[in-house]
Amino acid sequence: MSREILGTHQKALQINLDPTSYGTFAEIGGGQEVARWFFRVGGAAGTVAKTMSAYDMTFSDAIYGQCKRYVSRQRLVTMLDHEYQLLVERLDGKRGATTRFFVFADTVAVKSFRGNNDCHGWLGMRFQTEPRGEPSDIIIHVRMLDRESVMQQEALGIIGVNLIYGALHFHTQPRTLIASLLDNLTTERVEVDLVRFSGPAFAGVDNRLMSLELVSHGLTDAAMFTADGEVVQAAEYLYKRPILVERGNFRPVTRLTLDLLENARAQFMEDAGTTPEEMAVIMEMTLRSLTTSPGGIDHRDFLDRADILGALGQTVLISNYARFFRLANYLFRHTKKRIGIAIGAPALRELFSEKFYTDLEGGILESFGRLFKNDLKLYLYPMRDVQTGQLITAETFQPEPHLRPLYAYLREKKFIEDIRNYDATCLNITSADTLARLQRGDPSWESLVPPQVVQIIKERRLFGWQPPSSAS
Repeated sequence: MSREILGTHQKALQINLDPTSYGTFAEIGGGQEVARWFFRVGGAAGTVAKTMSAYDMTFSDAIYGQCKRYVSRQRLVTMLDHEYQLLVERLDGKRGATTRFFVFADTVAVKSFRGNNDCHGWLGMRFQTEPRGEPSDIIIHVRMLDRESVMQQEALGIIGVNLIYGALHFHTQPRTLIASLLDNLTTERVEVDLVRFSGPAFAGVDNRLMSLELVSHGLTDAAMFTADGEVVQAAEYLYKRPILVERGNFRPVTRLTLDLLENARAQFMEDAGTTPEEMAVIMEMTLRSLTTSPGGIDHRDFLDRADILGALGQTVLISNYARFFRLANYLFRHTKKRIGIAIGAPALRELFSEKFYTDLEGGILESFGRLFKNDLKLYLYPMRDVQTGQLITAETFQPEPHLRPLYAYLREKKFIEDIRNYDATCLNITSADTLARLQRGDPSWESLVPPQVVQIIKERRLFGWQPPSSAS
């Protein structure tokens, strides 16, 4: 069933005419762009308890406490805490029995006068779903993509109204709420790369699934969460860190998966001169690898994979970057340190398939120019060719004849390196074969999977695994 998309003016007016909702607006950096909508449409006395903007850092610190970064989740949360406490303290006795209180806050850096800053922001909504009920939170992170500051401010106002309206009207439908964030906007103007729901209104919501919704609905091309399921913003998590990424479908994690990761990690640390504490290690799944049926993405299957990676202590990146150079460009945005991508030999074959680059003016040459423009290296895990029995490594791989000089150049520049010290008993393991054995009840799957993963799959009955019946 299609959803009617209201204009920003109509959304703000509906909220103003709702006598049961009343709240505070606190905005730092971008100006009073969201509150302005509620004054513009009329009837703001029905909605606005207070608006404020502590633009000066000294005033901001005096109100909310000191903070290392003013455009950060930490600052946003202290704003929500402070303003919500004041709102309830001052107005609960007067109208708390009939009013759902809320606080909207944002801290945003739009394009500066000099125009050389990162344009992004944190927006949050703390709200009651019933009078005197416990509050719930929605926090989002946005990237402002318009070229002019006045356009960024306009977009900020619109998405702020969308967030408030969504919290008040769609909190029982979080997927609809996410889709509504870009009502009357486009992804060419705003990217939403993080959303976090918490509180009693979202007791059954898994924020890992909400991250998947952001990517699958096109609000962003990539979203990230840690092993404990906490969504994180890439710019903060990856900032100035060496990064190692393993691409895969992890359906399920096999012995080969972990052997590739551990050997790539050891070689990467040696190459980058880094330590485990300094580097960021990420397991990446693309939307293409998550699509397992004609109906699209199976959310249960996705959570099975995420549960295993989380139990193994891994941070997960969901992306729409089927092509390697797009993943590289995303990582280049966040660090100038060494980047490593750990792959298997089948991915190298795909990388040298020219059919994937027909939309690029420079074709495969452009793709490699964009992939290796900074300090990036591919770490390749070998594969045994089923038909010939040959071991395919970076050393033995042969692309099409006309591409061999290009491959020789990349090898000479050490952009592609073999994984050393690999476990030869893992060479014939594939996720597809392992999953097939698991789902048909063949116990041999257990020998292809690390013992801790076997235990997790059995305990949580992941991927459709069922214990053998006593009759069988």
